[in-house]
Order: sequence, then structure tokens, then C-alpha cells
Amino acid sequence: MNSITELFGPSITELELKTVMDAMQNGWYGSQKYWYVEKFEREFAQYHGRKYAMMTPNCTSAIHLLLLGLGIGPGDEVIVPECTWIASATNITHIGAKTVFADIDENTWCMSAESLERVITPKTKAVIVVDLYGNMPDMDAIRSVTKKHGIYLIEDAAGALGSVYRDKRAGSFGIGSVFSFHRTKTITTGEGGMLLIDDQKLYERCHFLRDHGRSRDKHYFNDEVAYKYMPCNLLGSLGYAQFQRVEELVQAKRHLLECYRLVFADVPDLYLNPEPPEGRNGAWCTALIFGRSHKINKEYIISELAKRGFEGRPFFYPLSSMPAYGSRGAEMALKNPIAYDLSCRGICLPAAFRTSDTQLLEYSNAIRSVLGLAPKIDLNE
Repeated sequence: MNSITELFGPSITELELKTVMDAMQNGWYGSQKYWYVEKFEREFAQYHGRKYAMMTPNCTSAIHLLLLGLGIGPGDEVIVPECTWIASATNITHIGAKTVFADIDENTWCMSAESLERVITPKTKAVIVVDLYGNMPDMDAIRSVTKKHGIYLIEDAAGALGSVYRDKRAGSFGIGSVFSFHRTKTITTGEGGMLLIDDQKLYERCHFLRDHGRSRDKHYFNDEVAYKYMPCNLLGSLGYAQFQRVEELVQAKRHLLECYRLVFADVPDLYLNPEPPEGRNGAWCTALIFGRSHKINKEYIISELAKRGFEGRPFFYPLSSMPAYGSRGAEMALKNPIAYDLSCRGICLPAAFRTSDTQLLEYSNAIRSVLGLAPKIDLNE
């Protein structure tokens, strides 16, 4: 195998080790038992211009809490984009609501406002808009549609830490937003998530549901059967330490994106993560779309990369094409053609923090060889 064998991986420094060790030694009793979680929550909310933040075991549970807090359930419909990781949608099924799929925009790869409006019905209660790979959708248009129809806008910013749209940070849009701190993300707690909310009553409801529906007045007394989505102070300490380096880490991700732009600059009809208007792409993961003129699909590219000793990972498959949602590809490709088309022609590029310029060039040259192109000698060639 070549030197790049992993596509994702975190950046861990002495700061993280020192902070987690402090939590190990001191973060168990009295006011310290959730100190790092609460400090992380406060600073994360402030960074995003939100009033409240709630750490959760993962991003999926953050979405679940928000849907529950909004009172969405059987008989309701929630719209999601076709191309996203399934975690954006699974809790719609878990709460008994119906999942509705919308198409994506060819330029942003995120849900399009036009497709969103087409699938709204009287039963629609919310839309979960995903900032795919750090990309941002046309939030102005999306917000206009949700306001017009009186439905909740939920922002899944799981992979968009550090992204900015028209001078507003990803995670600052909608009734609530969620982030992921999975091992693969820009900042990590191994597993972990965060829910951001501005409405106090909604925050209090989600906070209540997060810890078994405990009574506020009596110990070990429960007012409802709720959920165990409490965070861990050890993981909170790791997240807090990572968050102190957030701009450094976002810039490291953006460095990878810019390097890919340089190495493929001479190749027509190739597309990398776009920059949002008046903003920036946090570039959690750089993805590459091969234009139609190349006449290749992602399975072919991945198989050819494997022959050269490199791992390849596909662009997200349309959710409606998978068995989990009835394998309705033939039907849904007609309704959401852009998602089905782009997904067929996209792959994810190495995004691990330890990816060196040399390794990035080596991987990119493997792709160039598949396309029948000469290798790049250096990034500034």
C-alpha cells in the first residue's frame, strides 16, 4: 500500500493530553463533574452566536432530541436531502414520522430551495438541511421557503464547523442546529455531538429529555419516560481542548482543499467543494466530482485507485436508493435527478490531518493517472 491508507483522522496535541488528564484526575466530584462539558457548551454556543448549547453522545442523538422537543411524530413529514449520511434522517423514522427526500443543487451539492418547495405538503413539519462536506446551501432561499410555509428549519452542520455563509457561521441557522464530533470530524471527542438552540422553552424541553425525564424537585423521580443522551466529562474535556484550536484546525482543512485546487487546476470539468457567498468552506472533507466529459463513475475511480494501492471512498449515495429506504432508485432518480447524477460521479479525497503535501500529491497523481494525465511534480508547478 502507499503511504496514505486512511482518509480521516484527528489532530491531537499536548493541549488535548493535558486537558483530558486534568479531567481524569479532577473531573469527577462536586462542581467539577460536568465542568468541561458545561464550559465547552457555553463557548461553543457563543462562537456560533447561539443562546444555548447541549452536548450529546453523538450528532444523531442531538437530532433526535430536537425532533422530540419540537413535538414532531406520527402523521408528520420531515424533508431531508437525498445525498447525506443516513444519520441525518434515521430519527425521522424513530419518532414515527415520514421521511421525504428533496433534490440537491448542482453547484452547492446541498438541498435546493426549489426541490424543497416541490415536496412540501400540508403534513410537512420540518426540513433538515445538511451542510454537505462543509458546503453551505442557499440559506436565504431555504429560509424564505420555510417561512412562507411555516415549517421548522433544522440545520445539520455535522461536517461544517468553521464554514460561513454571508458572514454567518454554519450552525447559526434555523430553530436548531447540530454538530458531530465523530473521530472523522474537524474536532473530535471520538463520538459526540452538540445541539444549538435559541428558544429557551425548546432548550429546556430538550434538556429535560436528555437525562431520563428527571424531576427537577426530587432525586430519582421521573416525570416522563425519556432518553439517556447525557455527555461524558472526559469526552467534554477532549472537545473543549480541541475547540481551543478551532481556527487552526479549520485552516488545516482548508489547506488541504486549496492544495487539491492547485493540483487539479489544469484539468477541465472537475469540481471541488465550492466557497459559499461572502463566506468560507470549512472543508471538513474535500470531495471531487468528475464532470460528464470524463465519462467515468465513482465505482470505476475507486477500483482504479485500489489497483494503485489507494483507498477510495464514494460520495454519499442517494438515501432513497438504499434498502433502508426501499431501494427506490428507479423511481426517485426521476424526481431527484441531480442527486442521483452527482452521486454517481463523486468521491471523497483524503482529509486526515496528518496528510502531508507529499502524500496529497501522491494520491492526486493517482487520480490524474486514471484520467490519463501526466503527474504533478509539486503543488506549485
